[in-house]
Amino acid sequence: MAIREVRACGLDYLALATELLHRARLADPEAGLCDLEAADLQWWWRTPRRSDTVEQVFWLDDDGPVAGVVLTDWGRAWGCDPILVPDAWTVSLPTVWARALEAVTASGLEAVEVSARDDDLELLGLLAEAGFVADNRRIGETWMDAEDRRNVAPLAEGFTLVDRAQHTSTPHPMQRRNGDGVEARLRQCLLYDPALDLAVEAPDGKVAGYALFWFDPVTEVGMVEPMRVEDEYQRRGLARALLTTGLDRLAKRGARRLKVAYATEAARRFYVGAGFRVTSTSTSHSCRPVDMGEGR
Repeated sequence: MAIREVRACGLDYLALATELLHRARLADPEAGLCDLEAADLQWWWRTPRRSDTVEQVFWLDDDGPVAGVVLTDWGRAWGCDPILVPDAWTVSLPTVWARALEAVTASGLEAVEVSARDDDLELLGLLAEAGFVADNRRIGETWMDAEDRRNVAPLAEGFTLVDRAQHTSTPHPMQRRNGDGVEARLRQCLLYDPALDLAVEAPDGKVAGYALFWFDPVTEVGMVEPMRVEDEYQRRGLARALLTTGLDRLAKRGARRLKVAYATEAARRFYVGAGFRVTSTSTSHSCRPVDMGEGR
């Protein structure tokens, strides 16, 4: 099967990355070594980044994208995500990783981070060889069958749950942390559904918390990203009400499996307590491009 290499940026990149991650998840529905969902990259699109104009590289076979390298500007550093359809024999991880290193060098990046699953021995070996060093930032992935979700928890008295499909006259609740254009950017994403964009309003009308739920009809995966309850409204059961309501809506959309990631122990306990099961952990590895190769 012939393989061709293409480059894309902006919304063209997002479309190819979405197709690639759909294919990866369909090839391995049980999580596998690719912890990214198409919804992850669509959530990353919420705010303009310097990486929007960077041409990302993809490998395509007759059925579409089979591998790719995604560079994302996170501000503190650039993320680098090599993505490969599981068991793809047409493109190897070392080939994808070599092109990733070329892209990092060509872009003149000062700092690069790669998140690798702790059980992905092949990628861990390539990272060590290139001079990447593990840091103290870890992320865990949790999954749940939709039929195992908990009952919808009630909101505390005086609080109201709204979604963006019914409540469009006020600023988006994520605007303060993600910029004035966050809603416009989200609405550019294929998987964004305003009815799954939830917020809790306090009795005085202030936003007490919010959560965004993503349903992917191709993979039938429902994902939670992000979820936040403001500090002054903690310990009132708002997070549980948001989560259980959103998961119920995802299941009714057709999601068979539900997914959420965590970066703190408190978040892990919350999601496990809600019925999610930890399936993998990943560690961030960082390097300055000038140091690449020192590990050899």
